[in-house]
Amino acid sequence: MDLVLNAADYYFFTPYIYPASWPEDNIFRQTISLLIVTNLGAYILYFFFATLSYYFVYDHALMKHPQFLKNQVYREIIFTVQSLPWISIPTVSLFLLELRGYSKLYDDVGEFPSGWFRLIVSVLSFLFFTDMLIYWIHRGLHHRLVYKRIHKPHHLWKIPTPFASHAFHPVDGFLQSLPYHIYPFIFPLHKVVYLSLYILVNIWTISIHDGDFRVPQILRPFINGSAHHTDHHMFFDYNYGQYFTLWDRIGGSFKNPSSFEGKGPLSYVKKMTEEKHNQHAENGCKKEKLFSGDFTKTE
Repeated sequence: MDLVLNAADYYFFTPYIYPASWPEDNIFRQTISLLIVTNLGAYILYFFFATLSYYFVYDHALMKHPQFLKNQVYREIIFTVQSLPWISIPTVSLFLLELRGYSKLYDDVGEFPSGWFRLIVSVLSFLFFTDMLIYWIHRGLHHRLVYKRIHKPHHLWKIPTPFASHAFHPVDGFLQSLPYHIYPFIFPLHKVVYLSLYILVNIWTISIHDGDFRVPQILRPFINGSAHHTDHHMFFDYNYGQYFTLWDRIGGSFKNPSSFEGKGPLSYVKKMTEEKHNQHAENGCKKEKLFSGDFTKTE
C-alpha cells in the first residue's frame, strides 16, 4: 500500500492538502490518507467493475425470477455504499502495519530465474491460502450463533446481481477479506503483486455474482464460479469457496450447480416464460373459437 500512498502524497496530498509542517511519515497523517485512498479505491473498483458486469455480462432475464426482490439493485448499491466505510476502518489498521514495516512485503524481484520463480509460487500460494481461510471463515459465518446478525444481510439477495458482491454487513465484509491481509504478514510477497491480487480478488468477487453461469467444461470440477455461488445464495449450505471447489469437496459442502443440470434460475425463468406464453396462446385460441361460433351455449 506504500506504493499507492507515495503516489497520492506526491501528486495530491503534499502539494494540495496537508501543510508543509506535517511530515509524510506521520502516523496520524498516514491513517487519514489511507482512509481516503482505501474508500476512494473501493468505491471506484466497485462501481466501475460492477457496472460493467451488470450491463455487459449479467443476464437481465434473472430479474424475472420470483425470488428477485423489488428495487433489489438499488438496495444492493445502498447497502454497499453504507458498509464500505466501516469495512475500511479495520482494513486501514492492517494497511498501516504494512506501511510501518511489519509485513513481509518486498519490492525487489531479485535475480532471474530464482526471483521470478519465487514470485510465481507466491501468487499460487496466495490463491490457495486465501481460498482455504475464506472457506472456513465463510462456513463459520453460517453458524446459527452468528449468521442472523452478521451474514444474513448478504443472503437477502437470493438471485444476486454484480452489485450484491460487496453488500455485506461490515464485520462480515472485513472477516472475509482478512485472509488477503494476513498472507503478507506470514509469507513474503512482492508489493506490486499484492496490490494486483487485491484488485483482482475484488473483481473476482463481483464475477461470482454476475449471473453468467458459463464455465469451460474442463474447469467445471475445479473453479467456483457464478453458477456455484448463486446456488450458495439459493440453497444456503453449499459452495462456500471463493475460487476453487477443493475445500467444499473436502468439507462435504460441494453441490454441483443446478445451472449445469438445467435446473438453475435461468432455466426456471425460461420455463416460467414459456408457460405464460403457452397460457396466453391457449386463451387466445379459446377466444378465437368463441367468436367464430365453435363454442355454443348448451341447455
